[in-house]
Amino acid sequence: MNTPTHSAPAQIRIFDTTLRDGEQSPGCSMTPQQKVVMARGLADLGVDIIETGFPASSQSDREAHALIARDLRDTTLAVLSRCLPGDIETSLRTLSASARPRLHLFLSTSPLHREHKLRMSREQVLQSIDTHVRLARGHVDEIEFSAEDATRTEEDFLHDAIAAAIAAGATTINLPDTVGFTTPEEIRAMFERAIAKVAGADRVVFSAHCHNDLGLAVANSLAAIEGGARQVEGSINGIGERAGNCAIEELVMALKVRNAFYNLDTRIDTQRIVPTSQLLSRLVGMPVQRNKAIVGANAFAHESGIHQHGMLRHRGTYEIMQPQDVGWPSSQMVLGRHSGRAAVEQRLRALGYWLEEDELKLVFEQFKALCERQRVVGDADLQALMQDAAVSDGYRLASMTISDVGSRANALVELSDPDGNRIAETAQGNGPVDALFGALSAATGVQLQLESYQVHSVGIGADARGEASLSVRCDGEEYEGTGTSKDIIEASALAWLDVANRLLRQRRVEQQEVAAA
Repeated sequence: MNTPTHSAPAQIRIFDTTLRDGEQSPGCSMTPQQKVVMARGLADLGVDIIETGFPASSQSDREAHALIARDLRDTTLAVLSRCLPGDIETSLRTLSASARPRLHLFLSTSPLHREHKLRMSREQVLQSIDTHVRLARGHVDEIEFSAEDATRTEEDFLHDAIAAAIAAGATTINLPDTVGFTTPEEIRAMFERAIAKVAGADRVVFSAHCHNDLGLAVANSLAAIEGGARQVEGSINGIGERAGNCAIEELVMALKVRNAFYNLDTRIDTQRIVPTSQLLSRLVGMPVQRNKAIVGANAFAHESGIHQHGMLRHRGTYEIMQPQDVGWPSSQMVLGRHSGRAAVEQRLRALGYWLEEDELKLVFEQFKALCERQRVVGDADLQALMQDAAVSDGYRLASMTISDVGSRANALVELSDPDGNRIAETAQGNGPVDALFGALSAATGVQLQLESYQVHSVGIGADARGEASLSVRCDGEEYEGTGTSKDIIEASALAWLDVANRLLRQRRVEQQEVAAA
């Protein structure tokens, strides 16, 4: 990476345009109130500048900025404006409520835009830059000038436009790749030459705003940083015009994970990346693709048996960052047709099932058969397999009787133990379930402290079944169990035995492992 020739901040400034360019993405418009909620999320994330909108384009953008400015007093708030006196006046009125205002002026500089969009000559473009930057700077200290379509602008004229903006008082110079046309090598060189050759370049911060039309927005933004840019503009989840903008979460984590290479960082609280991404997704109703880097549901998910085996041995084999660092709770071992036995065993143990070798072999065969019928096997599927599996070393419910004894309930349970013997026990309780659990505890010798208990219907009509779910604590650890039956009391007994059998099996396996060691 080439060292920039101008004096630059130690960190990369993050200019977030989710509320302006991002909102221009079809279907992603937000109400002023939604923008306030998103702006708070961005401020908590730690972005340096929030671009709230384009005031001259709508009353909604002006209203949103006023609400945001009332809330956020420590974050720089920017608005976009064309180089037109009317736009600038509207933007200045909008910015008047901001504690830290920035006016973002833009004007096209490429020959294609000059001829077909502006119908202006080179000289007219330079005069407009000088006039309107000076007008704005007379009212606001922070002025950002963007040379729209900079990457398709003749280099000599681009340098003239930058020099004019700096001379007129611009404090930040943005060189956008407006249509996502450039490549990393080209944009790196563009920034290097502009910073080296333009008079006054050392007095301003250079910024990159890259679009993703060729899927290069993040790569081009990183290359711009290598060329000397010290501000990057982008959006959460990469939303924006057409194929979108540089995805802030990807750029930030590239700088963090590859810090030894870039030796630069940002102010972003990376543990808030996923919550911020999900907040935006909820507000605009646009889901994030599952394989999206950093914030996609599959970003830290592993299904391949080879990958899962490596992850179980050492996380670094297949992950270059911790999921917790970006706001995910943990990595996921997705169980499917490519998964191996080690991953299935690990997930079963996490659910509280400790199996011996022959039992695991049987359950794994059933797991593989299930994978032929469905793509992903979840925890509920594994628990159903365990209930259906021919594992013969647990207690089985043979019969039970519940009766009322005055103000209390009495339960009689008969169990079949792992050796096939019958055990009968009774207990009283404050209700049928309390009495039932007391009798089961007496029969098995397992003491469980009930934390929560729920029953609900599975299915409808005459075929509906009751499912009991409970959460218990034993020896300081929390366990969950489920049971299903047409009788909810029987379902409750099966849920209690689900936990008790797992605990007994776990203790036996641990004892065997200690003996073997």
